[in-house]
Amino acid sequence: MIKGKRLKNYLTVLLGLVTFTSFSQDYAGAGNLKYVDPRIGNVGQLLEPTRPTVQLPNQMIRMFPMRKDYMDDQISNFPLNVVSHRLGEVFSIMPTANKLNVNSWRNRSTYDHELEITRPWYYSTFLIDEDIKVEFVPGKKVGFYKFEFADNTPKSILLGVYNDGESNFKFISDTEIMGLETYHDKVKVYLYGVFSAGASLGIAKDGQLSNDRSVNGKGIKAFIAFSQSSSKNVSFKYAISYISAAQARKNFDNEFKNQSFESLVKNGEEAWSKVINQIKTTGGTEAQKRSFYTALYRTYERMVDITEDGQYYSGYDNKIHKTVRPFYVDDWTWDSYLAHHPLRTLLNPKQEEDMLNSYVSMYEQSGWVPTFPVLFGDNPCMNGFHSTIVFLDAYNKGLKNYNVEKAYEGMKKNADEATMMPWKNGKNGPLDHFYYEKGFIPALKPGEKETDTAVHSWEKRQAVAVTLGNSFDDWALGQFAKNLGKNDDYKRFNARGQNYRNLWDSKNQMFMPKDKDGKWINIDPSFDGGMGARDYYDENNGWTYIWQVQHDIKGLQELFGGSQNFENKLDQLYRESLGRAKYAFWAKLPDATGLVGQYSMGNEPSFHIPYLYNFTASPWKTQKRIRFLLDTWFKDNVFGIPGDEDGGGMTAFMVFSSMGFYPVTPGIPMYTIGSPVFENVTIDLPNGKKFQLIANKSSVINKYIQSAKFDGKVLNTPWFSHEQLMNGGKLELEMGAKPNKSWGVSN
Repeated sequence: MIKGKRLKNYLTVLLGLVTFTSFSQDYAGAGNLKYVDPRIGNVGQLLEPTRPTVQLPNQMIRMFPMRKDYMDDQISNFPLNVVSHRLGEVFSIMPTANKLNVNSWRNRSTYDHELEITRPWYYSTFLIDEDIKVEFVPGKKVGFYKFEFADNTPKSILLGVYNDGESNFKFISDTEIMGLETYHDKVKVYLYGVFSAGASLGIAKDGQLSNDRSVNGKGIKAFIAFSQSSSKNVSFKYAISYISAAQARKNFDNEFKNQSFESLVKNGEEAWSKVINQIKTTGGTEAQKRSFYTALYRTYERMVDITEDGQYYSGYDNKIHKTVRPFYVDDWTWDSYLAHHPLRTLLNPKQEEDMLNSYVSMYEQSGWVPTFPVLFGDNPCMNGFHSTIVFLDAYNKGLKNYNVEKAYEGMKKNADEATMMPWKNGKNGPLDHFYYEKGFIPALKPGEKETDTAVHSWEKRQAVAVTLGNSFDDWALGQFAKNLGKNDDYKRFNARGQNYRNLWDSKNQMFMPKDKDGKWINIDPSFDGGMGARDYYDENNGWTYIWQVQHDIKGLQELFGGSQNFENKLDQLYRESLGRAKYAFWAKLPDATGLVGQYSMGNEPSFHIPYLYNFTASPWKTQKRIRFLLDTWFKDNVFGIPGDEDGGGMTAFMVFSSMGFYPVTPGIPMYTIGSPVFENVTIDLPNGKKFQLIANKSSVINKYIQSAKFDGKVLNTPWFSHEQLMNGGKLELEMGAKPNKSWGVSN
């Protein structure tokens, strides 16, 4: 029980939190910011949850409290920067009202979830055991923490590091500190910070506290301690640089000039209001709006602009470069090429061009077009060269403000010279050359030991997944070559785009593995292949990989023997039993969450699958499936994301699908129509025009399209073009409770 003076302090802080909440909602009341709740999805189905990330849209400084997960009621500390989505932090900070000792940095503070405020631009919590209110607001390269202690208590701020490399802290005055933390072995991250008042300064070293003003080494710690009689309010303003200590100081001066905590809060709200209110909606439920606008917020978590004053540090050659354009990092193309990049080509094509320009620079600096470009360089996760698809999709939508020829040079080099082995970088090897010659990656038989040292020991060959993924990539490269008039390259890579056919097993109606002699390997495609089915597939089983031919859906239908067989198999996908207990299935395939039959809503390769009914005689089934999936798996609570969201990858699917359309094949500038959850969606386009989608009578019940018009003309197919959208088109749908089985039927 909280008693006496402590209760008074607690209620005072609570009143302050309620007041701020009211202020925030009043500010956002004219728009859609009030629907954004960064807590949605903070508890994962099985694997990674979303994070309640606080940052400006696509900017470098990101923060969320460090705790085991959302269910944890203790906070370890707060980072000065989340360097990369799920790939680490730098410089920890933590207030304490307890007496300092060398173990203080290990202490964890209890907080109350209901006293925590998380907005995209502001964070606040109350540390109950020590009566400390914590507030944070981000800038572009700066951050601002405020700590409010109880009256007449000891007050200390603890600083530390997260990474193993050489680091240092140095107090250069009674209120100023400089720091360096080595991130990922080679990246130097610089800190300059200013406390609101001077106090007792010191470090922890060799198991003792010291009043030394500097410390170097690994696992270093520093502190600033205030007397009980000092002001109960302590603030810390800081800047981060990836370039130099001097640049960190310059970043500080640039952003904090004439800025207060309150003005940074206001600026942050305005920045988020601009991007969130670019899409306006009417209709739908409050829960659907909360899910939708929170998903839209998440798509601005990555990539991030690390340009500082016309220059940037590149982890691709470990040099400082001058630039007149933003330089972006932190992208995972296996996750983001499907919907995240296509969404940005629509909402902010100029920014997408800057990101593509960054990819070209990375190629020039490192010799390869990256797959997962992060701060320290290319992190070769997953499989495929899906940046090729990102480039094609943007090019075919008119985005060409980068060195197109240089981009093509890099993509072609990846396709001809880089290894296709999952989670590997570098030159190609025997298995890649086998693919060039035979048109598929050979798999090992169950129990057969790996002999190729180029194969990752955990991630395995993923023989079917790699063959299918690179077929799409090669098709995209061929289409890009065709755009540039490189006809020989077009013919060669377009032919490689058909390699998926080499692993089609007509008997099983699935893509199945072959050995090096071209003989089928007899497996259970729903369960075999080890953890994550990585011997043959990747994170999902053969049921998901049936459909990984987005670039040639008609060709896939031919393999099935026609559209009806294709549709029947789709129906079976959603109805097929797991064949075992769910716990046994997930013990091998934990990424396959959000299950409906054998369909996995919780993993990226499944995004386009429910839209494939639009290629059959039953588009109404797309409408049915999309609404069911959205209503079932995308909720406005902490469990509201069905799988690893991956910093905008999955939520971009949710944004598109809730609006009522989706880019099934990135690279082809067309959208296919689903079932909008809103009665009216208006997108303010960057060219000054507006795209409007009206779904008359749309509701939870009225999910089926009865008829459609585009710009007043009858529309009988479930498609429209990117050009129509960007011209400020108007799609009008009449919705009803029962399907119109004749609307939109593909010929």
